Amino acid sequence: MYPEQPRHAPHERAVEVHQPTPIPPAVAVSAPMVPVQPSHVPAVASVVLPDGRVVTGYAIEPAKPEPVTSKPAVSRAAVNVALGGVGFLAVCGGLLLLTTFITALTALITQLITLAAVIFGGWIAVQVFSASGHKGGTTVNIRKAVIKRNHFHG
Repeated sequence: MYPEQPRHAPHERAVEVHQPTPIPPAVAVSAPMVPVQPSHVPAVASVVLPDGRVVTGYAIEPAKPEPVTSKPAVSRAAVNVALGGVGFLAVCGGLLLLTTFITALTALITQLITLAAVIFGGWIAVQVFSASGHKGGTTVNIRKAVIKRNHFHG
């Protein structure tokens, strides 16, 4: 199906090695030169191929792999959950103290109101019951009163 190719022994093959011929730099022109840091400008390489073509280009550095970052022993999500739990416990403790304070304050106010009612009620009772037995002062008995033209005639 395919035409047969002549077979050569491995030692009979001719090996041709072509060394690229660098092109000499062009003659400098009178344009002003701007100093450039040599570390920022890559070197330009020109290579003459065996068939006479010239290939010019920049040297390409091999791609550097990303540095592998070490993962922490504990994930950040776990740390956030733990910190949230600590904060929640702190808030619960504060709320427990706040509710205890409010309960104590309510009891104190209730006792003060009760005490005031007992004292005030006792004072009123003393006033009412002591007035019936009190005989001092001026007593005015009005049996038949006649009021004419805003004047009292008794």
